[in-house]
Amino acid sequence: MENFGRIQEFGERLHARMARAGDEPLGDAEFDELALELFRRQAACMPTLERLAVRRGLNLSNRVPWQQLPAIPTRMFKELDLSCIPEHLRSTYFLSSGTTSEARSRHWHGDESMRLYERSLMTWFHRNHRVERHRFLSLTPDASAAPNSSLVHMFDRFRLSAGCGLDSFFGRIAGDGSWQVDFEGLFNVLKLETRPVFLVGTAFAFVHVLDEMKARGLVFELPAGSRLMETGGYKGRSRVLTKEELHGQMRIGFSVRLEDIVCEYGMSELSSQAYDVLSGGVREFRFPSWARVLLVSPETGREVGEGEVGILRVCDLANTFSVMAVQTEDLAIRTCGGFQLKGRLAEAEPRGCSLMAA
Repeated sequence: MENFGRIQEFGERLHARMARAGDEPLGDAEFDELALELFRRQAACMPTLERLAVRRGLNLSNRVPWQQLPAIPTRMFKELDLSCIPEHLRSTYFLSSGTTSEARSRHWHGDESMRLYERSLMTWFHRNHRVERHRFLSLTPDASAAPNSSLVHMFDRFRLSAGCGLDSFFGRIAGDGSWQVDFEGLFNVLKLETRPVFLVGTAFAFVHVLDEMKARGLVFELPAGSRLMETGGYKGRSRVLTKEELHGQMRIGFSVRLEDIVCEYGMSELSSQAYDVLSGGVREFRFPSWARVLLVSPETGREVGEGEVGILRVCDLANTFSVMAVQTEDLAIRTCGGFQLKGRLAEAEPRGCSLMAA
């Protein structure tokens, strides 16, 4: 419990630091210091991390840049108990999306880790979006139907922030466990709503909605100020649309501007999310200042240069109670201020919230 107490103390400090991060972002030197401190504390709780550092030839008593700290592949969340939280203090967990027959990643949380998770979530959300007076609408089920989905939990917090009720969710759980959209309920609301709309869902769910709108000959003129947020990909479960194609159809189908469409990047194994910024016709994802990304070559494991493609690695301080550095199976292009998603590694398993919409 002594090691867990040191994790709790770090979490309290980070929680307070996040509150100031909007006006005072974490700089590189501060991030380096905090990342090394957190890794040391996590290694004391999880011998797996300490052994990995030793195998890499790292001496954690020395200064080690965050880029050199070992990252745990997301698939290891399926096989190992990657949590600093004692079992009797674990209150919930998030599962990676997939079918019931698949092994799925499990990210444990307790009361304190959820408090930090939601501080990270809402601080960065409010920094990027102003939707307090919008009518929130989601293409997913609500939290009672999907209690272990980090995506649904996120959308539920957005709903509460906008002051909307549970009637905002238009996803349903089918008999096979997949997610389906209540088209009739959604379309009835969109026809009558006079407030700006904040409509969120997976990319795959938006394709379903757009296809149904086309079949019915529907085009909506959403009130001025409306925003659409899509997340996730297709994972081989449907026809694939490029971002340009999908956003072009969303723009026409809902009568919004391209800048009113935003993308979110997150996963059950992380506690922070990235949002994209449309600048000069190019979309670029950015995490909050308490998270950093590193793009590494699939062949050499070394950091790639600007404009090159690499595997996305995320160092997320908000993952205080689990594993700070996570190696994803996503490919991205390194940009000056962030990254652009390019897809999945060829050998990676289909995963992500869009699977549930298949």
